[in-house]
Amino acid sequence: MRQAKIERVTSETEVIVDVGLDGPAGGSLNTGLGFLDHMLEQLQRHGRFKLMVEARGDLQVDVHHLVEDVGITLGMALKEALAGGQGLERYASAFAPMDETLVHVVLDISGRPYLGFEPEALNVEGEAGGMNVYHLREFLRGLANHAGLTLHLRVLSGREVHHVIEAAFKALARSLYAATRITRDDLPSTKGVL
Repeated sequence: MRQAKIERVTSETEVIVDVGLDGPAGGSLNTGLGFLDHMLEQLQRHGRFKLMVEARGDLQVDVHHLVEDVGITLGMALKEALAGGQGLERYASAFAPMDETLVHVVLDISGRPYLGFEPEALNVEGEAGGMNVYHLREFLRGLANHAGLTLHLRVLSGREVHHVIEAAFKALARSLYAATRITRDDLPSTKGVL
């Protein structure tokens, strides 16, 4: 079973993530930030992962540290659960619509972290449950950097921040599910290593 449990403790946050790539989907989510819990539930359901997150952070300062550190810790757990990448599908792409919003996520479990995300071009205003598109960017940056993902996210339409962030998590979940499937016997790289 491909799973990992990671604990990350800083002076700003304490985060425990337990992920199981082969399900069953579900697990407790308690970050102290309801909207973030709702987004993590999208990863569980649409990524078909076992995902447990227990976290607390300095929300009296801002949501930034908590959101970023949950992304970092999830990335660390994902990398450990992938255990070198033998047999992975590796690449995936998914679109997720939500009313007026359409988001596209493309990813490569490459071992080379990169985030393609330009919130300034999105014209998405406001916040949802304390989160805005910049917090989404920091979550994704932490995830990509610590899981070793090349990750591109494009908002093709949409301005309502709740819909944009939720569609982003749904597209990410579907891409992660597809990319982490075991579909071969070898390592999916001509280099011989990810």
